[in-house]
Amino acid sequence: MDMSLVQDIAILKNIPMLADFQDDQLRLLAFSAESLDYTGGQTLFDEGERADGGLVVAEGTVSLQKRTGGGFEEVDIAAPGTLLGETAMLVDTRRPCRAIAQTDVRIIRIRRALFKRMIQEYPDLARRLFDVQAQRYQTTVRALEPIGRKMAELEKIATLKGLRGSQDN
Repeated sequence: MDMSLVQDIAILKNIPMLADFQDDQLRLLAFSAESLDYTGGQTLFDEGERADGGLVVAEGTVSLQKRTGGGFEEVDIAAPGTLLGETAMLVDTRRPCRAIAQTDVRIIRIRRALFKRMIQEYPDLARRLFDVQAQRYQTTVRALEPIGRKMAELEKIATLKGLRGSQDN
């Protein structure tokens, strides 16, 4: 087997979203994915751009940047083994930030169509993936509940203040 294919399988195996994939499934995914090379300073994708799948940083580092009033601000650095665009592997979405290669970078590109074909062929994989995503959304909802309560309290206070203000006139 090609050495870079062996390396790609090892990288993919360590990505949480792909943790339930068997070796033969990872081999198929690595074989079917594209390998892309970028030089330092090159843009991998731009903020707001349509995302057609996930990009795994195989080598090098990528600067993730959000648009601000004065240009762009770095919000994170993606090291080797990072999956960019996890959601894009499942649904049509847009890139939440731009990605610039900080060094020479090699990317394993997994198109959504390929990923969907994989999980259609392995229904047990799809079920586990769904369970993990559902659990993640439940965690997010639980984390947002206190914020929702605070917002409701603030709204109530603002309404009461508004009523008092109108009584003063």
